[in-house]
Amino acid sequence: MTGDEAALDVRHAGLIALRLGGRWRGALIEGPSGAGKSDLALRALDAGFRLVADDRVATFASGGKPWGKPPAPLAGLMEVRGLGVVDAAALPFCEIALAIRCVAAPEQVERLPGPRFTPIAGVSVPVFDLWPREPAAPLKIRRMMQSLGVAT
Repeated sequence: MTGDEAALDVRHAGLIALRLGGRWRGALIEGPSGAGKSDLALRALDAGFRLVADDRVATFASGGKPWGKPPAPLAGLMEVRGLGVVDAAALPFCEIALAIRCVAAPEQVERLPGPRFTPIAGVSVPVFDLWPREPAAPLKIRRMMQSLGVAT
């Protein structure tokens, strides 16, 4: 991927990806500082996801699809609260298939939500609320991808 770094929209978020149907597809994890984004990403890595970016994600559109990558100074790094910033094997970029909004408490997640979308780099993508500290949260992200037909 090429492009003008100044044209990128940098978000306070994390980006994890799964290889599905021969392509890397990502979940953008958004929420305020301390919400559990990095913790969720760390647990997702153990559930078969790959890290793309932690803490900041540069988003852009290409081919009518939203993409994300880490800002150069943060590439290959991940914050592990209580340990510090560590090296992490990471993908250089991936398509963003959906967005996750971290909520503060499990009761803030609607039991049977209707479809919702959010713009990322000018492209509308599905968005889901998720309590990031729930043990099954990484598996729920995988199921969200499957429900959208992302996982084949």
